[in-house]
Amino acid sequence: MSFTTPDLSDENPDALALLPILKNLGGRKSFHGKIETLKCPDDNSFVKQLLNSEGKKRILVVDANGINTVALLGDMIAEAGVKNNWSGVVINGYIRDVDIINTLNIGVQALGTVPVRSAKKNQGELGIDVSFGGLTFKSGDYVYADNNGLLLSKRELKLS
Repeated sequence: MSFTTPDLSDENPDALALLPILKNLGGRKSFHGKIETLKCPDDNSFVKQLLNSEGKKRILVVDANGINTVALLGDMIAEAGVKNNWSGVVINGYIRDVDIINTLNIGVQALGTVPVRSAKKNQGELGIDVSFGGLTFKSGDYVYADNNGLLLSKRELKLS
């Protein structure tokens, strides 16, 4: 099913738009699904763990506090997300290996790119409310994203 966030926004005025802070960097240019939240500023241990588990077409929403010194997603972790049925990853932070990620069948929105990998300290908080870009994301909410931006909804939206 195809959609555009402008059409969804027009049809669902209760869906909230993220401030225009993220870039669409994955190979899947439009993606949607129920979300799982994660807060981990400079450690991608939990990102790797989650994308290596069954995604059930969900979207991982990661709050890295906008830290721009390390990337929380690279090509190998993104490939694991594809293999494990994740629809996408939304990161209030940075990624690397963008040329490869841009060829993978997974949606990725992030602030940008940085070539430095993160440390692995097994730090992070899963399933908590995270806020960035003017929105608060809760596990179980729904995200709809494309080249126009990102919408957050408390309920699943009907796609045409």
